[in-house]
Amino acid sequence: MSRQPLLPFTYGAVYFRKSNPPRDDWERDYAIAAQDGYSAFRHWFLWSAIEVAPDEYDWADYDRQLDLAAQHSMTTIIAEMITAAPEWAFGRYPHARFETRSGQKLNSTMSGSCVTGGFPGLCPDNEDVRALAERFLRALAERYRDHPGLGGYDIWNECTYWDDVCYCPATASKFRQWLQAKYGNVRVVAQAWQRHSLTAWEDIQIPRHLGAYPDVLDWLAFRVDNAYRLMAWRRDVIREVDPEHPIVAHGVAGGLSRAAGYASDDWRAAEQVDAYGLTWIASRKGDAPWQQWHAVDLTRAASRGKPFWHAEAQGGALWLQPQVVNRPRSDGRIATPDDLRLWHMLSFAAGATGLFYPRWRPLLDGPLFGAFGPYGMDGSRTSRSEMASRIAQWAQSPEQADLWRARPVRGDIGIVVVPESQHFAHAQQSDTELYAASVLGAYRGFFQHNIQADWVHINDIDAYKLLYLPYPVMLPRYAVQRLTAWVQAGGTLISEGCPGYFDDRGHVDPSQPGLGLEELFGAQESYVEFTPDLLTDLMFMSQGRWVYGGTFQQAYRPTTGKSAGWYVDGRVAVVDHAYGQGRTRLIGTMPGAGIVAHPDDPAPLFAELLRWAGVEPQVRCSVPGIQARLHAGEGGVFLWVVNPQHASATVELTPGGPWRDLRPGASRWGEEATLENGVITVTVGARDVAIVELAEA
Repeated sequence: MSRQPLLPFTYGAVYFRKSNPPRDDWERDYAIAAQDGYSAFRHWFLWSAIEVAPDEYDWADYDRQLDLAAQHSMTTIIAEMITAAPEWAFGRYPHARFETRSGQKLNSTMSGSCVTGGFPGLCPDNEDVRALAERFLRALAERYRDHPGLGGYDIWNECTYWDDVCYCPATASKFRQWLQAKYGNVRVVAQAWQRHSLTAWEDIQIPRHLGAYPDVLDWLAFRVDNAYRLMAWRRDVIREVDPEHPIVAHGVAGGLSRAAGYASDDWRAAEQVDAYGLTWIASRKGDAPWQQWHAVDLTRAASRGKPFWHAEAQGGALWLQPQVVNRPRSDGRIATPDDLRLWHMLSFAAGATGLFYPRWRPLLDGPLFGAFGPYGMDGSRTSRSEMASRIAQWAQSPEQADLWRARPVRGDIGIVVVPESQHFAHAQQSDTELYAASVLGAYRGFFQHNIQADWVHINDIDAYKLLYLPYPVMLPRYAVQRLTAWVQAGGTLISEGCPGYFDDRGHVDPSQPGLGLEELFGAQESYVEFTPDLLTDLMFMSQGRWVYGGTFQQAYRPTTGKSAGWYVDGRVAVVDHAYGQGRTRLIGTMPGAGIVAHPDDPAPLFAELLRWAGVEPQVRCSVPGIQARLHAGEGGVFLWVVNPQHASATVELTPGGPWRDLRPGASRWGEEATLENGVITVTVGARDVAIVELAEA
C-alpha cells in the first residue's frame, strides 16, 4: 500500500499537551484555527497520560482531538511520546531507569513543556521496557490509523537526548554487541583501544570520562548509531500497523554542535522518515539572521530532497527562561507581527514547505507558561495571530502551489560536514565549541557577502565543484579518500589548517599534514601551535588583504604547491596546489573562528575565495544584510529577497550563471520588480520579503 502524500504546504501548531488548553475551549479553538487557515494540529500523545495502569488506556481526550480535526477539515499529526513513561512502570522496572555518567538513576519528573509526569522515560535498551513501549505504539496506531482526522505521525520529539545518559547495564550490553559487530574479537578491541588486558566482552565497560582515546570515540559513535537504531524501531512499529500515513520527525538543527554529545545528527534522523523539520525559536537563539538561515539550510541539506518543515517556529514571547536573561527586547524576546512575518518567510526562502508553532495558544502551567503561541492566553486572536493567519492563507492558496514545487538551487559553495571531526573535538575538549566556531564562522563569512553556502555531508560531496573544509583536525580515513578522489576528478577544495593531524583513533601522525594529505596539498608542516586562547587575533595575508584566523596555527614549507599567503612573521600560511584535474588551497588556521572572534570584520577572504575559484555567485545583491535566494523546479523560477532590517530598502539584484537572462514577472509577495540592463530592482519592506517570479525574456 502506498503512503498518503503530504500536503503541498502545511500550516499548523502543536495544540494539546495534556492538560492544556482547557477542555471547554477545544471546539471554539478548532473553529478559529480552521477559519484562520490552519490545516493541521500536532498533539503530544503522552504514554504516561494514556496508559494509566497496565493495559488500561485512557484515549478520551485524544479521541476528541481527532474528531474535532475531522469536523473542521484539519488533519492531526500524532506525536508519539514514549519519552514519558507511565508512573507505575518506574516502580515495576527499576533496572530500566536511565543512568547518568556519575551513576545516578533518574526518577520520574515533570516536563516543563506539558506539565505531565513520566519524563525522561525509561531506557529502551532494556528489552522488557521496549516491549512495553512497543505495545503502546501498536495500540496507538491501531486506534487511529483509519480515523479521517489523521494526517501522520511524528516520532522521537526533537531527535536528541541528554548527553549524560544512558550508562545502565542494558546500554552497556548493547555497546558490547556493537563492538563485537565492529571488531569481531575482544583481543582486537584490546589492541585498538590500547587496553591490552581485556580478555572477555564482559571486561568492557562504558568509558565515563571524555578524552581523545579510541574507547571514547567508539562510545560516541555507538551512541549515535544506537539512537537511530531506536528511532528506526519506533518508525517500523508504527509503519507495520499503519503503512498508509506518512511518518515525520523534527530535530533541533543540532548537527553542527550537538551530534557528538546529544546524538543530534540531522542527516541520520532525516533518512528515517518521509519528511523532516526543525525546532528553531528566535527567543532562544537570537535574532541575527544568519543564525536562522544556517539552521534551516542545515535541515534542508540533511533532508536530501525530502520535504521539510519549520516544525516549531516562534509565535509569541518567552518570559523567564535562562536563554533570554539580559538580552534586549529586540533580540527575539518580544515577538511582533513583523517578526513573525520575517522569521516564517525566511524559513520558506531557505526551502521549508510547512510551519508549525510549538503552541497554538500558550500553556497555563509550568515554566513555559505564556510562551510561543500566536494566540492569547485565553485563545483569543491577537495582532500576531492575524499575521499568522495572513501567511497561512496565502501559503496554502491554490495560486501559490507552483511556488512550493520550486526548490532552492544548489549553493555557490559547499561547507563539508564530517561527523567524526565533531566527535573528536567533543572527546578531546569536552565540548564542540572550537569545531562549531569554525563551521558556523565559515557560514557567516560567506553569508555576509550574500554567498549561498550549502552544508554538505561528506557522503554528498560529488554534487559540488567547490568545497570548504572547516576544522579538519581529525579526519577518518574514508573522508580523506573521498576528498582526495573528488579533487583528483576535478573538484576545488579549500581547507582550514591542521588537516588530518589526528587519525580516527586519536593518534598524531608524525608527518604533517597527516594521513598522506601532504601529496594532496603539496606542502609539509614547518610549524604548529595549538593555543586557541592566544590566537584570537592571529592574522595572515591572502589575496593582498589581512585576514583573521584563530584556534590553531600551522605554517608550511611548500613541496609541489606554491605559497599564496603569509603570517605576520613571514611564515607561509596559505599553499595553493594543482592535484589531478582539480586544485586545493590550504589555509593554516581557522578563518571561520576569526569571524566568530571578530564579527564586525568585513571578512573579504570569503568573497575572494569564490573569485579565486572562478565561481560566479547565483545572484548578486547591492545592499549588505539583505539576502537573495533563487528557487527553481517544476513550478518555475522564483527570486526571494529577504530584508531583516527595520527599514525598507530598494535592492538591485543581478542573477548569474543560467539565470542571467531571466526577467521579472509577477510578484508573489511584496512589490513588483523592474528590469534594466540585466539588473532587477525591487523595494522590500522592513522585516519583510519580496518574491518575484522569473521567466525567459
